[in-house]
Amino acid sequence: MYIIMVYDVSVDRVSKVLKIGRRYLTWIQNSVLEGELTPAQFARLKRDVGKVINQEEDSVLFYTLRSAEDVRREQMGVKKGEPEWVV
Repeated sequence: MYIIMVYDVSVDRVSKVLKIGRRYLTWIQNSVLEGELTPAQFARLKRDVGKVINQEEDSVLFYTLRSAEDVRREQMGVKKGEPEWVV
């Protein structure tokens, strides 16, 4: 499955959420990551993020698509991060 993760978290947790996200996905813009995951990897990502965020203050959205072919993305300007496939 293809996952797009978008987050809006407190400043003191931003680096932690980004670090977790980059273990599973490709950082493409500030607070946005995307990539192909298995259901097990997706479950681990959600578990790891859930341990760091404050449910009362932070927001994390996951968009799930069947595959990367279902996504049409156009980019303008500076290209951000590259994959860090550690998982």
